[in-house]
Amino acid sequence: MVRNAAIVGGGHADWGKREATWKDLAQEAGKATFDDVDGLGPDDVEGLFVGAVQPERFAFQSHVAPLAAELLGVNASKMIARTELACASGQAALRYAWLAIAAGQLDVALVLGVEKMNLGDEYMGETQASMTNVLDREFDGVNGLNAPSFFSMYAQRHMHEYDTTREQLAQVSVKNKRHAANNPYAQFQQDVDVDDVLDSFPVAPPLCLLDCSGITDGAAGLLLVSEEKARELTDTAAYVTGSGQSCMASNSINNLPSMSAWPQATQAAEEAYEQAGIDDPVEELDVAEVHDCFSISEIIEYEDLGWVEKGEGGQFIEDGRSELDGDIAVNPRGGLLGCGHPLGATGVSQALEVYKQFTGEVESARQVPDSPETGLIHNLSGSGSVHSVMTLARDPQ
Repeated sequence: MVRNAAIVGGGHADWGKREATWKDLAQEAGKATFDDVDGLGPDDVEGLFVGAVQPERFAFQSHVAPLAAELLGVNASKMIARTELACASGQAALRYAWLAIAAGQLDVALVLGVEKMNLGDEYMGETQASMTNVLDREFDGVNGLNAPSFFSMYAQRHMHEYDTTREQLAQVSVKNKRHAANNPYAQFQQDVDVDDVLDSFPVAPPLCLLDCSGITDGAAGLLLVSEEKARELTDTAAYVTGSGQSCMASNSINNLPSMSAWPQATQAAEEAYEQAGIDDPVEELDVAEVHDCFSISEIIEYEDLGWVEKGEGGQFIEDGRSELDGDIAVNPRGGLLGCGHPLGATGVSQALEVYKQFTGEVESARQVPDSPETGLIHNLSGSGSVHSVMTLARDPQ
């Protein structure tokens, strides 16, 4: 028998350029998570799942799941693991915790995402070199491919094929940074306008600095429990209703199926929608946290998650359909563009945002109106070769 699982609370460390260590960030997020949930403490946790991408490179530390357990006083008597799937590592940790609860192996799981990326300005070259590890380093890395140059090619191709405009890209950043300005955990808490984005430092044309997510230290945690346990703890939870993931035998750039689309995202979304019983995502989803590592990413995701036809993503943002009061409120926490992108923590933070939107515990300026009841989180990872999608709802199926 497959059991339902639900998020019943969670917490953040502050995100940004921190003096804090990997250990500090894990402890901050862990404490905030337990402080958020009455009735659960470290002694109740049976399983611990830690999303962390490159602690070996950034913090010179491996075997971080037992380390986090020790720091937080968690015994993890039944299951413990670190998950690594580049930028989707946090969602992978959440997915494995959900599967363990659904299979009856656990009743209470702690999901933690932690990344310490800033090593000091004098080591920025080391940080950038480490980031290329998520690509095929021998083939793509040596040819100068990194995240900005990779996504700039997607932007150029999408603009060529579909007449997507530079202003439409900028509008993604404007929206998400406006939301981040009202998020106390976000790295970048300032409003910008379209001209600010267009006039910011050119990084990889057409992408400028404000089209790019930041290098961020941060952590976030969630407590995931069985439905029976959730009903004992709260009247408002976020139940996992569907989960999809797809990789189409491609990682290096020469094997990707497209330079303007992610069919993997479509496949993952369709799998999640089928499990959740979602026939029309635009009508049935209230809030979504999608992987806007660069402004072009969100526009392509509108299309490949099945919300509009291919080529209509730019018009979707231009028409305000992803605003808080639009068809689907997209990235109300500020997304990666506003919050920053501590790789292993992003997916955990996205799910926590959907839960907090359900409970109405976010700042009023970024609260989705009319009590949202359904949500989605999405991550791409590496060269966009893997896409992960999870759907959430206030009520289980």
